[in-house]
Amino acid sequence: MLVDGDGKQKTRYAGARTLRAVDLARQAGVSPQQIRNYLDEGILPSVTRSPAGYRIFTVRHAQALSVARQLALGHGWPRTRAIMQAINQHRPDDARAIIDHSYAELARERTDLADILAAVNTLAVEPSNAAPTIRGQITIGEVARRVGVRRSALRVWEDQGLLRPRREERTEYRIYTAADLRDAHIVALLRQGGYRHPAIRAILDEIRTTGNTERARAALTQREAEINERGRRRLAASAVLQDYLDVRNQE
Repeated sequence: MLVDGDGKQKTRYAGARTLRAVDLARQAGVSPQQIRNYLDEGILPSVTRSPAGYRIFTVRHAQALSVARQLALGHGWPRTRAIMQAINQHRPDDARAIIDHSYAELARERTDLADILAAVNTLAVEPSNAAPTIRGQITIGEVARRVGVRRSALRVWEDQGLLRPRREERTEYRIYTAADLRDAHIVALLRQGGYRHPAIRAILDEIRTTGNTERARAALTQREAEINERGRRRLAASAVLQDYLDVRNQE
């Protein structure tokens, strides 16, 4: 059974004994060279060669390619590469651990998004209470830890006008408030969703100057829909992968 890039099942190669790289390439909509790249990267199982030296592909390779493409829709190619390498090296537990980590990352994104949406909604109702007081001063390291980014990213965002921490008078160290922390979370979530710096700056400036949160809520709601779609794709990929492993275990 084959699954194309849209998740539709196909059986074109069912029963075929051997395949060429061009056959797999045509099915996946890529070049034969890309098929060879997948093989070299360990995404596809190893192959034998004909007496003339040609690579011999089988239905198993077509199935593995279909599974990999489905995994990439949900987990992205870097993780897909690691998952398929683990499977082809007979390390299924390692493959499952990678998938578990991917789901945990998605869960953290959901939690962060829910918290920031709640903060933005509070800002719309009670502007004066939008950024609850945090005792003490928040350092750049603490903000980086809470948001899950590098300190260098926070500095770039500051250079772009997205964050506006004040400076400690004596040491010139950056000092972040609860509102700055909220803004850093918003920036991180929108950057993950593909928003560019100017668009994010416009959203944050609108909140700061007018208290209007409509654009922020719309952007974050769109981000929520994207996360939900990735979750659905990961579930679909997990089902396809399990079917593939079941077939391999029966061989």
